[in-house]
Amino acid sequence: MDKIKGKAKEAVGNATGNDRMKSEGKTDQAKGKAKGAVDEAKDRADGVKDSLRGERDDS
Repeated sequence: MDKIKGKAKEAVGNATGNDRMKSEGKTDQAKGKAKGAVDEAKDRADGVKDSLRGERDDS
């Protein structure tokens, strides 16, 4: 969600010449990417943990 909000802010900043809005948009996008990376790492860690326990997701 932060990435989408950030893209919108950056677009508005570009359209209006508002450097602060552009900067906020880029920051929001970076936060969104970081959150996504953390979520992905958690999912991978859970998968490894399940694998070590012998649990599998056959879906």
